[in-house]
Amino acid sequence: MARHGDAFNRAIFHRIARQWRRSLQFKTVVSTLLLVALAGAGIGAFLSHQIAGSLYEERLAQFRTEATTGLSKVKDNFRDTAASDRESTDRLVMDTLPLLQGQGADAQRTYLLTPLPTDDPLYITSSVNSGTITANGIPVALSETVAASEASESDADYVFWSPLELASGEPGIAFGTKVTLPPDSSEYALYLIYDLQSMQETLDKIHGILWIAGFLLLAISGTIAWIVAKAGLGAVSDAAAVSEKLAAGELQERMEVKGEDEVARLAASFNHMAGTLQDQITQLATLSRMQQVFVSDVSHELRTPLTTVRMAAEVLYDARESFDPMYRRSTELLYHQVERFQALLADLLEISRFDAGAAALDLEPTDVFHIVRDVIDATEPLANNCGSEVIIVSREASCVVDADPRRIERILRNLLVNALEHGEGEPIEIAIAASDDAVGIAVRDHGIGMTEEDAGHVFDRFWRADPARARTTGGSGLGLSIATEDTRLHGGRLEAWGEPGNGSCFRLTLPRRHGAGFEASPVPLSPRENTAGPLALAAAAPGREEEPDA
Repeated sequence: MARHGDAFNRAIFHRIARQWRRSLQFKTVVSTLLLVALAGAGIGAFLSHQIAGSLYEERLAQFRTEATTGLSKVKDNFRDTAASDRESTDRLVMDTLPLLQGQGADAQRTYLLTPLPTDDPLYITSSVNSGTITANGIPVALSETVAASEASESDADYVFWSPLELASGEPGIAFGTKVTLPPDSSEYALYLIYDLQSMQETLDKIHGILWIAGFLLLAISGTIAWIVAKAGLGAVSDAAAVSEKLAAGELQERMEVKGEDEVARLAASFNHMAGTLQDQITQLATLSRMQQVFVSDVSHELRTPLTTVRMAAEVLYDARESFDPMYRRSTELLYHQVERFQALLADLLEISRFDAGAAALDLEPTDVFHIVRDVIDATEPLANNCGSEVIIVSREASCVVDADPRRIERILRNLLVNALEHGEGEPIEIAIAASDDAVGIAVRDHGIGMTEEDAGHVFDRFWRADPARARTTGGSGLGLSIATEDTRLHGGRLEAWGEPGNGSCFRLTLPRRHGAGFEASPVPLSPRENTAGPLALAAAAPGREEEPDA
């Protein structure tokens, strides 16, 4: 039962914390209630202290006046009496002391007459009281003060007082003085004791009224805060809800406009903004569709004439040896530029399929090591021309994923070709690592590198870091964009890092099972993730594999 109770309390706490984080209205109301409660507690404590102090001081002055008058009168009766024997003294005590008892200043009072310690025999040997308190209940400080005073004096300076606790725990005040009784002038302590229970009940009633007033103030303040927050923040909440719907594509959503106040003007302005955005988004979507259709149509229309031109270029290229040097060079340029044109057209057709949502995966269990080796073999001429050595570094012997081998090979070929083109003859490292839910492949070069801003745009279509720089092998400017789309189809992630003069690194992360997802990539992207360099630890590990001169 205790565990269930703890779980329930934790659930309630988490729910309140979540509501505090997510709801400005809830936060406003709770903050208002807490501030009002704090202010009410402070004001209530101050008022309670002031009322109690004033009431106590007022009653104390009344009690002191009554007690001084009564005790002085009794002391004078005892001093001026003509009693000379025990019987008359007893009669004097029994007739005089009851005059002190009764209701004084709205408080019940009782008396206590008790002998003071002495070596002489006392004529009256026991205490006389009208209540339940005895000599042991009198505070020691008061009894000692009374004992040390003068019994012959009857003014207010010889009447002493002290708070005390009565037999049943009620608060009280005791006033005391020293008296003498005939016939041998024996000394006694005479106390007049006030019961303050009625005053305590009055204070309790005042406290109850203050508590009720505090709760009413709290409820009224909370209600006012809720109404004000609802009126002021309701529009914000509605705007947030409508914004979420607009972000989800429901562009027709609008806020409700009521009245002509600030909230109404906010709703009208928001609706105007939403309408403008809807028009612009619709216009952009229309232009995008027109662009996609145009690219697709042009790409398809160019395929037939390009095929004819390519066939003619191939015939001329095969017969170039019989041409004079000028015509031979023109034939070679024509042939290579037609090849670049055909590659660009193929990329445009692929992009149009992505835009139309017609691209689909042909999944099968694939070992990425086989694909990496095939890509290295295919790019061997370019690597030899650039003077870069391509090295595979990995602790793994095999990494099998659910993937489309053709698309993965296209991604890795794009990454490796880019690394070779920009590697400035330095070694190219391909790191492969695997975790329980993902496989990571990082292609690192040590060439010219790129800035952080460049890394953010490198996957954009037709984007180039330096438009004036000539390409070594041509390229359409769509390779990394197509690689990004291929990665997205696999549910993976393609990332880039670079640093001017320190090279670049492109990391491809794929889930082991299609659609399963993954938490993190098993290979680092930048040297900051691995103080020994993104690939150095893998290179030093057992199972490192090299492909020299590839």
